[in-house]
Amino acid sequence: MESAPFPDDLVQLQAAWIRTYDALAAPRTVAQTVLRRRLQTLSARLWWHPFWSQPGRGPGERVELRHRVRARSAQ
Repeated sequence: MESAPFPDDLVQLQAAWIRTYDALAAPRTVAQTVLRRRLQTLSARLWWHPFWSQPGRGPGERVELRHRVRARSAQ
């Protein structure tokens, strides 16, 4: 069974989170404090997105979202 499509704003949030995480993981990042704060903000926005409050939404869909966005960014 395939899950419902993810809202565009949620996909964009996850993509921004991945870009920020990757930038923070890069060696010798200049603005690490700024990136850490951005990652915290994006994490909170992802966690509390209204999509997750719908019935039947679970941790598996959070993982699926990450996988889908990573796969799309790798193309």
